[in-house]
Amino acid sequence: MMFSKQLVVLVGGKGTRLGALTQNTPKPLMPISNDRVFLDYFLEAATRQGFSDILFLAGHYGEQVAQRYDGRTLNGARLRVMIEPEPKGTGGAFKYFYDQLAPTFVAANGDTLFDINMRALDARLQASPDLSGVLALRLVDDVARYGSVTQNNRGLITGFTEKQKSGVAIAGNINGGIYALRREAIARLPDGPSSIETDLFPDLAADQRLAGIESSGYFLDIGLPETLNIARSELPIRRRSVLFLDRDGVLNIEKNYLYRPEDFEWVEGAVDVIRRRNDRGDAVVVVTNQAGVARGMYGEDDVRDLHSYIQEDLYARGAFVDAFYYCPYHEAATVDQYRVKNHPNRKPNPGMLLTAARDLNLDMSRAIMIGDMETDVAAAEAASIKGYLFKGGDLSAFEQTITAPST
Repeated sequence: MMFSKQLVVLVGGKGTRLGALTQNTPKPLMPISNDRVFLDYFLEAATRQGFSDILFLAGHYGEQVAQRYDGRTLNGARLRVMIEPEPKGTGGAFKYFYDQLAPTFVAANGDTLFDINMRALDARLQASPDLSGVLALRLVDDVARYGSVTQNNRGLITGFTEKQKSGVAIAGNINGGIYALRREAIARLPDGPSSIETDLFPDLAADQRLAGIESSGYFLDIGLPETLNIARSELPIRRRSVLFLDRDGVLNIEKNYLYRPEDFEWVEGAVDVIRRRNDRGDAVVVVTNQAGVARGMYGEDDVRDLHSYIQEDLYARGAFVDAFYYCPYHEAATVDQYRVKNHPNRKPNPGMLLTAARDLNLDMSRAIMIGDMETDVAAAEAASIKGYLFKGGDLSAFEQTITAPST
């Protein structure tokens, strides 16, 4: 299963359009709420997609970025900060730290929150040896501030239009500031200062080695005082809609007490449902009773290993699960430590759903649950959300018949 494990975050810009606000603070560290800065919200969105190595390329006041993040671990990801000795643009930063880059990686601007399915970009790159990069594109009402991007019917990028003031708002796709790249593409950049946006992407596009995927996730660039104010008003209260899924019989074909990865088989359409929800910006959360642990048939490590296997298979397919929750308790457990009557996390009780809502900042007014047992539907109702009973077949076709809340 091929997928990128590295996320590179560019945090070296001076943020001159923010004026005095960035005189002593790098733009990505702009305060948003209480003790949280913009980059904290960016990382919250990015780390749920399974990157194990997050590399910050810093410049302007880079020591502040290093002090806050270097050496930390967040949601299983190791955070590293590299500070370039002198500013040489986005391309220069990549080239200076070339040896730190993985053979394929996903990169993003640390002053923009574009909450998209990064795994979809990476999966397109991994599946296409002829491509050197895949950009996330965003449809906006007016491209004047950003410059636009054009594509052909195969999804290949054919050109870039520079920022221009026309006096008339023109809708179109823009570079969303997130891209999957092959490290070898960086070698195309000239020595000295360079821009990945103007010195690399047009070159790749001319050689038909650059594709784009239009994404519609939440988008916010804090490059202007007014957009920084929007961040301060929206990010602290932002909640995502969520699809809760039971595991056995919904994601995988039901096999009694499944715990070995080699026995796992996807239900038809399950991956499509997860990726579709990822692409929409919805959270996908798996909640599963695991009585096999209580009965001593396998351990919690086995459950976690299987979930890691499922997650990595999804990454390679351009999808991901935001979180897995499992309940190992049962009133008839043969393992003493798991013998609990009516544990609040065991469905039909709603404990796992409510815990996920708190952990992941979910909007339960825009939540649904799909399960293959009445206890799944009962857990949903106990959490005050709608539950749907899946009786087998194509999960994608079933999910599309549901009128679900969305972002």
